[in-house]
Amino acid sequence: MEAMLYALDQINSDPELLPNITLGARILDTCSRDTYALEQSLTFVQALIQKDTSDIRCSNGEQPIIRKPERVVGVIGASASSVSIMVANILRLFEIPQVSYASTAPELSDNNRYDFFTRVVPPDSYQAQAMLDIVKALGWNYVSTLASEGNYGESGVEAFMQISREAGGVCIAQSVKIPREPSDGEFDKIIKRLMETSNARGVIIFANEDDIKRVLEAGKRANLTGHFLFVGSDSWGAKSSPIADLEDVAEGAVTILPKRACIDGFDQYFTSRSLENNRRNIWFNEFWEDDFRCKLTRPGIKLDPDKKKCTGEERIGRDSSYEQEGKVQFVIDAVYSVAYALHSMHQDLCPGSYGVCSNMDPVEGRSLLNYIRAVNFNGSAGTSVLFNENGDAPGRYDIFQFQMTNHSHPGYHVIGQWTNNLRLNLEEMQWSGGDKLVPESICSFPCKPGERKKMVKGVPCCWHCELCDGYQYQLDEFNCETCPSDMRPVPNRTACRPTPIIKLEWNSPWALVPVSLSTLGIFLIYLITFLMIAEPGTVACAFRRLLLGLGMAITYSAMLTKTNRIYRIFEQGKKSVTPPKFISPTSQLAITFLLISIQVLGVFVWFAVVPPHTIIDYEELRPPNPELARGILKCDMSDLSIICCLSYSIVLMVTCTVYAVKSRGVPETFNEAKPIGFTMYTTCIVWLAFVPIFFGTAQSTEKLFIQTATLTVSMSLSASVSLGMLYMPKVYVIIFHPEQNVQKRKRSLKAVAQAARLSQKSQSEKQNGETKIEPDRSQSSMAASAASRELFTEGVRAVLSSWPVLQIAVDNGFGGVYGQQKADWLVDVVQQYFHDNADLQQCEVEDFISELMDQEFDTVVDDGSLPQCVSADIHASDADVQPVAAGGVAAALTDCPITDAEEDPEGKGHSCTLPV
Repeated sequence: MEAMLYALDQINSDPELLPNITLGARILDTCSRDTYALEQSLTFVQALIQKDTSDIRCSNGEQPIIRKPERVVGVIGASASSVSIMVANILRLFEIPQVSYASTAPELSDNNRYDFFTRVVPPDSYQAQAMLDIVKALGWNYVSTLASEGNYGESGVEAFMQISREAGGVCIAQSVKIPREPSDGEFDKIIKRLMETSNARGVIIFANEDDIKRVLEAGKRANLTGHFLFVGSDSWGAKSSPIADLEDVAEGAVTILPKRACIDGFDQYFTSRSLENNRRNIWFNEFWEDDFRCKLTRPGIKLDPDKKKCTGEERIGRDSSYEQEGKVQFVIDAVYSVAYALHSMHQDLCPGSYGVCSNMDPVEGRSLLNYIRAVNFNGSAGTSVLFNENGDAPGRYDIFQFQMTNHSHPGYHVIGQWTNNLRLNLEEMQWSGGDKLVPESICSFPCKPGERKKMVKGVPCCWHCELCDGYQYQLDEFNCETCPSDMRPVPNRTACRPTPIIKLEWNSPWALVPVSLSTLGIFLIYLITFLMIAEPGTVACAFRRLLLGLGMAITYSAMLTKTNRIYRIFEQGKKSVTPPKFISPTSQLAITFLLISIQVLGVFVWFAVVPPHTIIDYEELRPPNPELARGILKCDMSDLSIICCLSYSIVLMVTCTVYAVKSRGVPETFNEAKPIGFTMYTTCIVWLAFVPIFFGTAQSTEKLFIQTATLTVSMSLSASVSLGMLYMPKVYVIIFHPEQNVQKRKRSLKAVAQAARLSQKSQSEKQNGETKIEPDRSQSSMAASAASRELFTEGVRAVLSSWPVLQIAVDNGFGGVYGQQKADWLVDVVQQYFHDNADLQQCEVEDFISELMDQEFDTVVDDGSLPQCVSADIHASDADVQPVAAGGVAAALTDCPITDAEEDPEGKGHSCTLPV
């Protein structure tokens, strides 16, 4: 109020401003209550209310003289926004302009509702923008708000929240309202609620002084000194009363206040005020008692003896502390804005006249409002005073921080300014304990490199950091992307790098074992081991395709041809004496070559369809840990193509095994049927073990090495089985029994026949005569009994054992090391042949025995003894089904004609060779 009176004195004493016009004031106390202010404001409008007094008469019957209320042209005030809003609603009805010096509620900027309201301070929307800029400058993005219930607090917080939503980048953790009449413990509950989001250390506070003080007290009781970082509005400003005795809790608080200056003339004016010279201020006596803490004497009022009596000699600033109130500048500017508006209006409506002319009596409120909105002058602080279309002053704020260290005295220190944009000196700021580092008030900490932000729904400032896992890298702040197949992420997952390329090395354990096995023999099957381990290239890949199945095809084609020949011979022998077709060596070679050519043809077709080449497979060795990822250099041969390449050899192997099983009844002394069978059984076991290992490791990270090792080992074992069971016995004979390894020759039996005749003659001399026993060739209609069959078998045995050709073949090893066993087996075969075939002709028996001698003893009977003697005697014995004495049969052999016999009892003229 003193500031207003001072401004009126200055205006009335200024000859240039409103000359010959004196401004006065009618001052009412609002008591900071909006309802009481509403009642008081009715006084301003009484003069505008026309009352009907025609029916009022004095006691003498005359009309009373009613003094009209003083007419006001404008209202200065109020301070509180809630009071200004209530008063503005009344004044606008009577078109009385209102100029506030401290009301900053944003809703007062609504020119439709408060069209007669103007203010010399910026609205809280500017203040909220300034506070938001401060929050962003400090690097905060997660704060809480605290507001006193009422227009000022609630509208200020609402403005801050709205601006923060529009601007983005700042989120509100808690928005707490302080009740008008808080209950006991209410502020402790508020502090507890704020701690629910403890990361939001920044607290935006729009509250009155008392609420601010009680919040700080609750924070101290909760032992949270230094935790909360307050950003206070102009209601806090640079006041010391809210933080008295709570400096440690308030340390670091940032506050703002509309830009102001100290008015030196007012200090001189106010400090000179006394009880004697300031009687116009009816509230000055109360101020005097409160300021000097004394008591004035009043008539009829007894003085309290405990109170100091005011002498009236006290002086402001001398006997009491004095600091100019922050609103003095704005009160003076508000009064001057009305004065300049009236001055301009007077010049326009009353040009050249002194005093108020008829055009300004009364003053039209809307016209005065237009003049007020149009003023532009330098205010008491030297800054321009002007208004926008909504009646708001431009935003100009000083930014303070309450500091306790590094200064000669603790207090508020200017750290920046805001005039449509922020200028903040971060180097001048300090926090609890004098720390220069700005504390954090954020919802989520920044994600590390290689992590993406997963936003929390509904809270754009909060997120969870998720690592880009697997083969992903951080594409941007919010997304991860999978690296290309030939690349893997760098360790911090911010980019991709090429995947290293590997191949099976010679020094790898997966290569040493197959190579060791393959060195046992250098054949096509063994050679594939070296090709599979060698560095992949076009040539190496081509040879892998060609030789992978070729060696096995050659081996099993030969075995299949041989087992098939044995099977066909014995099957044909059961039906006919005519030998089966294609059993000659030439035929066997042709069949083997045909079987091998199928494998070769398939490989060359493969060459034509898909030429051999190398690839780098990045998918095979791509484990969850990208650091272990590798690209594998290999030939373009899939698992399926490898199996297809081996499938033909496997078919040959299985077919050969089937024939080996069918030939299992062949006597063990016959050729190589059973060794081939054992070879094929063992080979099948090897490949049956290969299949689950090969396909079972398809998902293993060591797939390349395990499958290559398994494949090469299986092939080497197959070759070793064939080598050990079929060829090693022959190698054994070659090395340890070279006498049996002579060149094969066709045997002429002429000398054998002569030796047989000499042997028969010697036997005849012992018997003193020749005894010729001729078989009874009569046909018998009776079926042969078991006894007669046994006698026939003995007869065949006697004939064959006495046959010189067979005896010499056995003695000279023409049938191999098992020659005698083959001779005994020959008896059973011949007997079975007669039993299975009825009505045999002599020529058929001759061909059958000749074939057996050729196959088992490598002997060609060409001396004539076979058709003329042996086959005839055996055939006759079968025909008669009569017992034939062994001696008789042997004697009968002496009658067989032997032509062109040569004297060679030692058989040197024979061309013989042990079959290998």
